[in-house]
Amino acid sequence: MNVLLQIMDTAGAALVFVGAVICLLGAIGMLRLPDVLSRSHAATKPQTLGLLLVLAGVALRLRGGMDLATLALIGFFQLLTSPVASHLVARSAYRTGQVGHSELLFDDLDEQLTVAEEEPEPGPGPKPGPERD
Repeated sequence: MNVLLQIMDTAGAALVFVGAVICLLGAIGMLRLPDVLSRSHAATKPQTLGLLLVLAGVALRLRGGMDLATLALIGFFQLLTSPVASHLVARSAYRTGQVGHSELLFDDLDEQLTVAEEEPEPGPGPKPGPERD
């Protein structure tokens, strides 16, 4: 066996192991963290990094053209969908009142929601124009 292939196989196995450990830590974080925002963070960032490391390790082991293209598509769609889904879960949790506002350091969304609620919607009524006597 070529020394370079053996090094690539060992590096691939190490990447798969490290990625699996990071995914496990993300799953433990989802179980242990107290609120929705922390859980959505633990569901997205470690899982995405762990999967990308596993994919890199598998790519080092497989080395085929179609295999690498498939792994690249898996990584692309993981990077595309996971943060968006986590953002939507966190935003819906915020809007339904499941987020403790006292625990937030910055609350930019509160200003946007209160301004939108305070603006009256135009209704049927007299149209503004010049005053008549």
